Amino acid sequence: MKWVRSLYNWVLSWAESPYGFAALVVLSFTEASLFPIPPDVLLIPLCIGRRRRALWFALGCSIASLLGGALGYGIGWGAWSLMDQFFYAYVPGFSPEIFAKVGGLYDKYDFWIVFGAGFTPFPYKVITIAAGVFQINFVMFMIASLVGRSARFFLVATLLYWFGETIKGFIDRWFNLLVVAFTVLLISGFALLKFLGH
Repeated sequence: MKWVRSLYNWVLSWAESPYGFAALVVLSFTEASLFPIPPDVLLIPLCIGRRRRALWFALGCSIASLLGGALGYGIGWGAWSLMDQFFYAYVPGFSPEIFAKVGGLYDKYDFWIVFGAGFTPFPYKVITIAAGVFQINFVMFMIASLVGRSARFFLVATLLYWFGETIKGFIDRWFNLLVVAFTVLLISGFALLKFLGH
């Protein structure tokens, strides 16, 4: 996957550019439906380099990702039958097996699936397109996307705002594991409350 590493380095190079914020917005938008590199790759160095603008970067990242998610939903809803083989062949994270599993999960956990993909390292684009294919409620999809994506990007930006370069190693090494653990605990807590309510 040398081409993915090349894309990664290319994305990272925008952090030193005066167009870094614009690149972050475009990256966040396209990553939600097609692009394989997550916005965090650019968000982190931008926040470190310009800490006072960290929350502004997170806001732009969140809005662009939400709009990109809507595009992904539209692809799934209106064009999946024409584009599915392209995604399976060329977009990392897509496979018929994963897609089938996501479809099964949507039947029971639609909000939590979208939120979890938005907040954790799971490829968000798989969820946005699958949401359109399986035609889950669009308003619910947008709310879950907004909560999940914003929570992730603002958490990263806030940590970098307060701790700067010193927290970068922690984020690189442990952040994804911790957000997965948090998401599992959060969903388990709601499931337990629902169970006890019966």
